[in-house]
Amino acid sequence: MSFEGKRTLITGASGALGAAMAERFARDGATVLLHANSRPEAIEQLAASITAAGGKAECHVFDLRSDEACAAGCARILEGGAVQILVNNAGVHDDAVLPGMRAEQWHKVIDVSLNGFFRVTQPLLLPMMRTRWGRVLNISSVAAIAGNKGQVNYAAAKGALNSATKALSLEVASRGVTVNAIAPGIIASPMADAVFDPALINQMVPVKRAGTPQEVAALAAFLAGDEAAYITGQVISINGGMI
Repeated sequence: MSFEGKRTLITGASGALGAAMAERFARDGATVLLHANSRPEAIEQLAASITAAGGKAECHVFDLRSDEACAAGCARILEGGAVQILVNNAGVHDDAVLPGMRAEQWHKVIDVSLNGFFRVTQPLLLPMMRTRWGRVLNISSVAAIAGNKGQVNYAAAKGALNSATKALSLEVASRGVTVNAIAPGIIASPMADAVFDPALINQMVPVKRAGTPQEVAALAAFLAGDEAAYITGQVISINGGMI
């Protein structure tokens, strides 16, 4: 699969999943635009390793919780040309059962995952549509589909992202742009490893292991490719059979 010449923005590229998708798209020829906010050093290191391997990468640091920062960040990105592949991967957890959840926990999680999707996708969409070819991939979660105790905020944000995926796909389908969501289950990462021990994974996941970031990246690359041009408006689970 070749993404030669395709500018690909991955939000939240400082985490394990974002990094794996960036590496995959770069390996397939895309110019990857790496976004981060709180950990700019992580995407700088990632960009250096992608460049060392012969790929093309740029770093873009801005806060998805700010209308102004996102507008300025997207304007800088568009100076280099339209983004044709957009991966809305950024998201945060701030878990608590709802009776004990603070308002700031609710608002932070919604603001990054859902409002961040709007703040980045909206300004990039018209330039993408003018090229008559585009892919929007929204990274959702099994929590949005099955629910998860202690994650009402996260499930709400990702569930709204699933609905937004379906609605947006209808608006842009005639312009050669597809919009899909990927809903991962338990994916091996430092964050997941701290929460799920092997015994719990064995109990929860029929295939008896966590998924890998590279497996999610392979699905993202397929959905972004020309062979997936007839797939749009879908929420595709990758969870080892959990649901």
